[in-house]
Amino acid sequence: MHSRRRFLGTMSLPAAAAAAGLTFRPTELRASAIDIAATLAKHPGTAADVADDEDFWFEVQGAFTVDRTLVNLNNGGVSPAPRLVQEAMKRHQDYSNLAPTYTMWQVLEPQREATRARMAREWGVGSDEVAFTRNASESLQTLQLGIDLQRGDEVLTTTQDYGRMITTFQQRERREGIVLKQIRIPVPAEDPAEIVRLFEAGITPKTRMILACHMINLTGQILPVTELTAMARRHGIPLVIDGAHALAHFDFDLGELDVDNYSASLHKWLFAPHGTGFLYVRRDKIADVWPLMAAPETQNDDIRKFEAIGTHPEAPYLCIGEALSFHQGIGPARKAARLVYLRDYWADPLLENDNIRLHTSRRPGLSCGIANVEVVGLDPNDIRDYLWNEHRIITVSINHDEFRGLRISPSVYTTRSELDRFVDVMDRVAKRGLPA
Repeated sequence: MHSRRRFLGTMSLPAAAAAAGLTFRPTELRASAIDIAATLAKHPGTAADVADDEDFWFEVQGAFTVDRTLVNLNNGGVSPAPRLVQEAMKRHQDYSNLAPTYTMWQVLEPQREATRARMAREWGVGSDEVAFTRNASESLQTLQLGIDLQRGDEVLTTTQDYGRMITTFQQRERREGIVLKQIRIPVPAEDPAEIVRLFEAGITPKTRMILACHMINLTGQILPVTELTAMARRHGIPLVIDGAHALAHFDFDLGELDVDNYSASLHKWLFAPHGTGFLYVRRDKIADVWPLMAAPETQNDDIRKFEAIGTHPEAPYLCIGEALSFHQGIGPARKAARLVYLRDYWADPLLENDNIRLHTSRRPGLSCGIANVEVVGLDPNDIRDYLWNEHRIITVSINHDEFRGLRISPSVYTTRSELDRFVDVMDRVAKRGLPA
């Protein structure tokens, strides 16, 4: 009598997959993914109508498997993926491991193209302009390290840009002799034209690259990347855009932004698997950028040269499709309106205290769901530790030369009662200080 293992070994891969309880077409959306996206999409109401509609957001909250014994207000770092994304990840991984040289390379990898096309369509660019990476840092370093510079050339950014990206330029300083220049911008920044003016004032005859955030990770400040791109083009200088916190956070179209490149993490606000990133490079700029890992000359103007990283799991990239369906079901505008609503839900009551400062503009279009709050006179690290150790509330402390505070970033799965818990504790801290 044949063992089950020997029996499966005599079958074709499709038959073996079926016998093992796996689906041979693993990238098809399961009913659960389709159902939840359809349910959310059919819910009536504009973005403003739905922002405080708890019936709608109850459906969204139920799609996640998060630990409700704690309050996670650091979704700007990395977000949990909804259940449908987790299930798809397991399904693709199980299928990959049947016979990876066939199932992963020949069956799953080609199906990445459908996901690429969907992502390009969602953000208004061409599918031949979109690459998938492991995170925003990899996408940004592709540009920061892939644009040719000579000794003495200058690169320009702000003092508020992401630490890893500043470190990337500092390594080029040590290794190649380039020069990093950093400018200061207001906190909060409420005049987009002033931001452009400050960047332009920092340009010298030696400036060869500019780096700017679409949304600054420290405060949630949104910068005018369209205007910055136009200014950089006038000077003939490439502008590298850090969109790590912006993509799928608030509603915009990359084509309409009219930028030359864009880097983002998909495991933040799109809720894709951890370790998935996005790189957009405008078609006529692809050939100007070297990939991080060597690619053949025949791929010089092919966006896929940025994906040539050797053997890697295919499952995370295919699951971007499930995450995108979930995002579309919620609706980008409704999602952004909810995040603004949640920000104001905690910020409004806390700002009634005279010693509370918000280092984030609340003017429309200048921020969304991330904000930085300070209790004047108290160390942000001490508040962070107290919130976690005593109340199981996760926050991030920001200790910058120009401002200090806690970065607060709830997400679509965050409940009002969880924010009430945060507000109650912070209000007591503002009024009475931290316990001795």
